[in-house]
Amino acid sequence: MLEIILGGYAFLVWLIFIKFKWLPWNIQTQVGSATGALALLATIIFTINVVTPSSGDVRVINYVSEIVPRVAGTVTRVAVEGNTLVKKGDVLLEIDDTPYRLRVKELKAKLADTTASSKTLRQDLDSANSDAAAARAQLELMRQRLSEARTLARTGAGNQYDVESFRAEVKKAESALASAQSGQAKARTRLDGKVGPDLASVAQIKAQLEAAQYDLDSTVIRAPADGYAINVAVRPGNYLVPMPFRPALSFVEQEQRILAFFDQNELRYVQPGDKAEVAFKTLPGQLVRARVDSIVWANGQGQLAQSGQVPNAPVELAPPPLAQKYAVKLLPVRDDGDPALFIPMGARGDGAIYTEKLAPLHLLRMVMIRAQSLLNYLVLKLH
Repeated sequence: MLEIILGGYAFLVWLIFIKFKWLPWNIQTQVGSATGALALLATIIFTINVVTPSSGDVRVINYVSEIVPRVAGTVTRVAVEGNTLVKKGDVLLEIDDTPYRLRVKELKAKLADTTASSKTLRQDLDSANSDAAAARAQLELMRQRLSEARTLARTGAGNQYDVESFRAEVKKAESALASAQSGQAKARTRLDGKVGPDLASVAQIKAQLEAAQYDLDSTVIRAPADGYAINVAVRPGNYLVPMPFRPALSFVEQEQRILAFFDQNELRYVQPGDKAEVAFKTLPGQLVRARVDSIVWANGQGQLAQSGQVPNAPVELAPPPLAQKYAVKLLPVRDDGDPALFIPMGARGDGAIYTEKLAPLHLLRMVMIRAQSLLNYLVLKLH
């Protein structure tokens, strides 16, 4: 497009100075015409670099998850092969579940026994209540007998021996009542110790059972998202342990993000929602249409790491570091009915963003990005 503009400018100069000779064609006009051409090109280039910024560093990013087992054990089945598309929840690996299955069975038996034991607590409380009531009635009876014996002894109709005997019986009845009330309090305390609707002993076994069931379920390792299993070197018979620095395999998520990196002074007019186009080297002759999702207004040069040391001031004699670029997150845009476009992870290319400023100049950038897409057909090497 710049060549077309420059050609039109040259044609206009030819008409004015050569064809119609409206102005003399001398050294002054020649220098002026050349200077005007350079000024025109510089103005156009500097303007489109602001209103339609371009980037030669556009990357396709995929999240990669390292699959680490939660439980240790021997691999019994590898359900996927490398570079095979799987859906979220599909089985990747299976670990021998024998010890975890037996642990679940053991805790289920304990839970049944503890549940049965907890049901007898109410019977124990009822029995303690009955014993306390009986001891209280016996105490009242002995106190009544003691009172009667004292009355008879004062009138001479009874003897002091009966008084002492009933006094001892009252002491026994009081001790029996205290013992019954203690048993009653213990039974009530055990019934009051609850976690939710369950007794504490039952809740404890249930928690252990849930943990054991979780470990049992973890022997089947599933895909965390739609994507591809990469570097599947594990085989049946391998022993896996839950260590983050020894993953079983790598999993590449299918969801992609496109990041375009721009110089720090190129993004003054870029806003979320602006249109964008990307020419990837892996897709020669094709353009991926996108929209600006957001601008990552941060880079490593602005980070101050936590440390106990005072930061050093830059040394003036040392060359300053190059200004790091800012990333723009792009979202691919496809019309209904368009076939899904496969973009490999790590694909690189060139891209352009079309802001709302000076829309007629966008045509220049569109021509440039399409020319770059066609140039991607060339494989520039001599072997």
